[in-house]
Amino acid sequence: MKLHPDIVNAPIISGYGTGWIGIGNEKVHASTVISSSGQRIAWHCDAFEQLGPDHFAQLASLGSELVIFGSGLRLRFPQAAWLQALIERRIGIETMDTQAACRTYNILAGEGRNVVAALLIERSSG
Repeated sequence: MKLHPDIVNAPIISGYGTGWIGIGNEKVHASTVISSSGQRIAWHCDAFEQLGPDHFAQLASLGSELVIFGSGLRLRFPQAAWLQALIERRIGIETMDTQAACRTYNILAGEGRNVVAALLIERSSG
């Protein structure tokens, strides 16, 4: 009986905390999109209120089967109008807080799924 996972080449989120996530050995302090195919791009937003349709259209262009949206420190759902590009391409989206999104991404990427995590890292106001 095999008890260890197959080797997966997807980037893995190695940790997280308030205002950061770890990708491999790097600590990232800005909103980021990471895909199981190895892409990583900046997601230009520091707060949920800055998000709009263009942010989600960018995700739709990555060609994944599923987007995991990490909405920051708490669960907040994107407006339906923002999701039009994903809906048109029949790409699923799941919304959760960013820490839960990190865990979920790791599980799905580890299973070899074609998944993208869009992780909102909110800048502290202090």
